[in-house]
Amino acid sequence: MQMGSTRFAFILPVIAVLIWSLNIVVTRYVVDFISPLSISFYRWLLAFIVLTPFMVVPVWRHRTQLLQLWPKLALLSAFGMVLYQGLAYTAAHYTTATNMGLINAFTPVFTIVIAIFILKEFPSPLTIMGCGISFAGLVLVITQGQFARLIDFGQYSGDLLMVLAVFLYAFYGVFLKKWQISLPVMVSLYIQILFALFYHLPFVYWQGLDALNADNIGSVLYAGIFPSIFATLFWMMAVQRLGPNSTSIFMNFMPIFTAVIAYFWLAEQWGIYHTVGTVLTIFGVLLAQNNRFWQKEA
Repeated sequence: MQMGSTRFAFILPVIAVLIWSLNIVVTRYVVDFISPLSISFYRWLLAFIVLTPFMVVPVWRHRTQLLQLWPKLALLSAFGMVLYQGLAYTAAHYTTATNMGLINAFTPVFTIVIAIFILKEFPSPLTIMGCGISFAGLVLVITQGQFARLIDFGQYSGDLLMVLAVFLYAFYGVFLKKWQISLPVMVSLYIQILFALFYHLPFVYWQGLDALNADNIGSVLYAGIFPSIFATLFWMMAVQRLGPNSTSIFMNFMPIFTAVIAYFWLAEQWGIYHTVGTVLTIFGVLLAQNNRFWQKEA
């Protein structure tokens, strides 16, 4: 029984990463049918509507804590749900889903760098080496192996937007670790979604929303339910059973999942620079997080 439970626990993060990888491809697919603002707003609105019947009582039960913690939840929402998602949806107009998936795998390296300044956690020489290797892989993919063209930022605007999105998302993980918010995870997630909706309102008023239709409603439904709710829930369950260190390793499947899905769905090509860049990035991440991956879970 315990062996079956352990195997099930290992399946959870794989499913979560697969859902997030598919969402990257969905994001790329839907660029011609809905604006970044519209899909971002509809996504969180749908997640809010679906969760509300289940979260009213828990939120009321933790109202005293929420009155104290709402500034932190508001900041987490800004980094994790608005800035990251908004930039990612915009980046999808200018780059491939394959590149977006690979750049997402760079999140742990950015997290290590940001933790130096916020958590005062200084990396080991091996960690620094791993960050450098991952960065080389990232540059290789963005430039498609033509490093001499690196100074021409215009043709890499989508990739650079995605790098910025991932960099800002890294703040989300660092702040979570710094604050150790003492709330049930679903309550925290629900309130962050609520703040995300509020953040969108001025832009919705100014720019307006695209109408939902047969071309885009499927993508909105997927984004609002599976990545926003189910993937997050599966990931949290995996963290509880496997620990955060072991679970985080599974994020390295994202470039592979995304590339395979994009190849069959969007007919995106996989170049040799993708292979080399992916290997360098994943190897660098594993090397950079050597203390997290190889030490026994607490």
